[in-house]
Parts: sequence; structure tokens; C-alpha cells
Amino acid sequence: MAEPRYEWRADPGPLDLRVATTGEQVRAVAAASGAAPGALAAALHDPALRLLVGPLDLWGLLRREWADDGRAEAVLVRRRGVRIDQPAVLAAAAGWGCERVRDGLRGDVLPVLPPPARAPLAERFLHAAALAATRVEVAVALARDAGQDATKSDGSPSLGADEAAHLAAAHALRPLGVTVLSEERSDRPVPGDQPWVVLDPLDGTGNFRAGLAPWAFSAALVRDGRPVAGLVADLSSGRRWRGAVGAGAYRDGVPVRPRDAGTVVAPTAPSGSAVQVPRTARRVRVTGCTAVDVCLVADGAAGAWQNLDRSGTHVHDVAGGLALLAAAGGVALTPDGAPLVLRPDTETLIRFVAAGTEARARELLRELG
Repeated sequence: MAEPRYEWRADPGPLDLRVATTGEQVRAVAAASGAAPGALAAALHDPALRLLVGPLDLWGLLRREWADDGRAEAVLVRRRGVRIDQPAVLAAAAGWGCERVRDGLRGDVLPVLPPPARAPLAERFLHAAALAATRVEVAVALARDAGQDATKSDGSPSLGADEAAHLAAAHALRPLGVTVLSEERSDRPVPGDQPWVVLDPLDGTGNFRAGLAPWAFSAALVRDGRPVAGLVADLSSGRRWRGAVGAGAYRDGVPVRPRDAGTVVAPTAPSGSAVQVPRTARRVRVTGCTAVDVCLVADGAAGAWQNLDRSGTHVHDVAGGLALLAAAGGVALTPDGAPLVLRPDTETLIRFVAAGTEARARELLRELG
């Protein structure tokens, strides 16, 4: 199709650009640009595409790509009245973990700068975690055939990709200057009044080894036992959840909230065991990737998550998702009904229910307790 006329404005100022989420918005952009709606429809479901729409029929289509130097970049491939220096364009690129934005027609390039050192820690964490997820995405892809295959003390698989993922993530998070705990390393002491970061560089290692989606990167910023910011990237599909308490939760740039869905997600059952189905659940899903499971509760795809019929899970598996759940307004309760408090301990197992509302969480506790 013919490219729409490029409108360069000397100083358009910040535009109120939002991520398109409906077919109606896509059809409106298609009508304004002369394109068939099918040429833009993939932006509604492809995490590597982002259609930004604004007032006065202004719009821009971003695509996440990899440059020849191996770095991720957001490319403005089509647009009307939208420039690469728009805050919404740069924010989309940052959320993707891209290091620059490129104008697909003019060739202009802008770096995606990190927040200043004076910015809130949660904001700086989310930027660094997005970069970490992108670097892990590359590292695990290149390490898939590393040939290292072992079993951890808890019976879960350990691959060469796990170590590659840890090294990539730790390097990206180091500038934050806070203690980072990881599934792949022994715990470091954390002063009681200091924030800390906990990450699972590759959650769902068994899925990754089998080529069975999903597998994910997960990281959370924890303060006073509460996960206050988190990012989870489904590396098998490209979906990304990010959010901070007080700032909301987002999936692929779109605000999300929990809802009272009938699906309950649960961790994989040990060999020879069954998955307990709550009476009020219409169905139970087992994905094999706990980080993504909890995000599904945060974004309303599932109504709840529980591991009360298991020995428990580790803090690194769930902290990222729990931060998203808290940012979206959901709750997590321990078996005795208390709010879940996270400790800087990647060995201890924790048991809890996660749901969109406290009432739903307590209902599950009564059913499964």
C-alpha cells in the first residue's frame, strides 16, 4: 500500500496517544490512511506491534525489531502526524526494552534514555527490568542448544539457558544499586529497611526445554515485604506485563484490572498427584509458568491462583506477578488469611491464594483450607 503523507511539525508538543484496543479504532485509522483494516489488525493481538491513536486522526504504528548490531529498537513504520520524539512513542519503546527509536521512513534515530537518577526507584526499576527482559530474551535463545541439562535440589530442571539468563539480567539491573536476589544464585543479606529486587531470569524452564509455551522473565521491586513494582515478560509470545503500586498495571501498554473470572490457575502437580479444583471454579488451567499465572489474575484472564494443595512456591517465581496483582488492585492472602509478606529468601516455600478481590480470596481459603 502507499505510505501516508508524512507530516512533520516543528513542535507539535506532547500528543495524547493511546494504544488501540478495538476494531473500531483500527478501522478509523485504516479509513484515514487509505489502508485496508486487515493491514493494521495484527496490532490488536501481536505484542511486537503497537498502534497508537490520538486526536485529530493522528496515529502511529510501531514495530519492535532487531537491528544489525543485535539491539532491539522500536521502528515507527507508518504514521500521520506522529514523530519518534513523542513521549508515548518513547514510552512504548522503553516498555519493550528497546534502546532506541527509529523513523522507518526518514531513518532518524533517537536513544531511549533511562529515567534520571533522581526519579523514583520504581520508575528506574521498571526501565531496567524491561532492558533485562530483552537481554534475557536474546541470551536464552542463543543458549537453547548449550547442552547443559541438570536437575536442581527441588527436582526442577536447570539448563545452560538459566545461567545465561541470570548473567544478562543481573548486568541490566546492576545500575539500580540495590540488592538483587535470583533463583540462580545464593541469597545475599538485605538490610531490613532497604528495598530489594528478586528475579527469576527464566521461569518455566521445563516448558522452555520442551518448546511448550509459556516461559518467562520475572522481576519485582520489594519494599517492606510488599512487591511495589514488577515486570513479567512472556518470552515465548512477547507479551509483557508491567506496573507499580499507585501507577496501575499494564499488559502490552493497555491498562488491566482483575475480574471475577471463572478460571483458576494452579501450579503443576507433583508426579502422581491431582490438581484440586475449587467448587466455585468453572475450570482449572495449569500452564507450568507461575510468573505468567499470577499475571493472568492481575489482568482478568483468570479469576484466581492458588497453591494451597502444594508444598509451596518460591518468592522468585511469584514476586513479579504479585507486584502486577497489587498494582492492578488484587490481593494475595496466606492460608491463615493474612496479607502475604515477602521475605528476601529464595529457598523458603510460600503458600497463598491470589485473586482480584479479598472476598474471592477468602472464598478460596474456605473451600481449600
